[in-house]
Amino acid sequence: MTEPTAAAPLSDPANRPPRNQWWDVLDQFRTHRGALIGAIVFIVMVATVLLGPWVWSIDPTYIDIRARNQGPTFAHPLGTDQLGRDMLARMMAGGKVSIAVGFTAMLLSLFLGTLIGLLAGYFKNLDGPLMRFTDLFLALPLLPLLLVMVMLFREALSARFGPETGVFILIVVAIGITSWMQTARIVRGDVLALKEREFVLAARSIGTPSRRMILRHILPNVMSPVMVSATLGIANAIITESALSFLGLGFPPDFPTWGRLLFDAVDYLQQYPSRVIWPGLAISLTVLSVNYMGDGLRDALDPRIRGR
Repeated sequence: MTEPTAAAPLSDPANRPPRNQWWDVLDQFRTHRGALIGAIVFIVMVATVLLGPWVWSIDPTYIDIRARNQGPTFAHPLGTDQLGRDMLARMMAGGKVSIAVGFTAMLLSLFLGTLIGLLAGYFKNLDGPLMRFTDLFLALPLLPLLLVMVMLFREALSARFGPETGVFILIVVAIGITSWMQTARIVRGDVLALKEREFVLAARSIGTPSRRMILRHILPNVMSPVMVSATLGIANAIITESALSFLGLGFPPDFPTWGRLLFDAVDYLQQYPSRVIWPGLAISLTVLSVNYMGDGLRDALDPRIRGR
């Protein structure tokens, strides 16, 4: 009688459980030095604007006329503006608003782009109308369209929700509905390719309904380009909000954003250039770090680059 064989040790590579693919994505992301540095810079920026006010408790709207137009001091590390308001406190408050606009507008843009891309790619009779609708938005001059939307709806939304909340809703919606087109075209292309894959054909052969097919089989497989578009959408939304605020069409003067701080500092550019440097540097670092993160995420989510 033969003795029962002992169980194979878990240390044997052949008996290890399959490794989660997200660990492979993380490993590939770590090898991209620019993406790793960008992620660190972005996390530092977000942590500074969110946690900084707990450490630096000066009110960004507090006016001290006696301390106006000061340079960097221990009391005001980044100096003060023409009304004596602390620039460090205003930078942190402005960063919170700018990053919040970027994230919210990005989510709206991704929702619209992914929805339209899925419908256009999966349903053949919707492909033509939805893609022509996308081409129409791509042909529109976006900055003049944003300016028209701000001029038409700013007063109504400010009266309905208040000056700060109304302008926030307007800016987010305006950026979101004018920046979904690239995501829609990318998602549509991936869906058209996925429709011919074997697992989709097998699911269709057993009578899987369209709603379950899209949510269970199609959508999870197009999340990689959507996640890359998310990082780039944040950068685009921050730049657009800063441009609108710089033109004086964004948030009110007592509600700081990085773009608004740039707009307020233009008149004092020659006398106090640091007022332009700090918000411009914050915008540049945030956008550059997000772009590098998107570049690294694109490489990490590509199985060919991961060596599979």
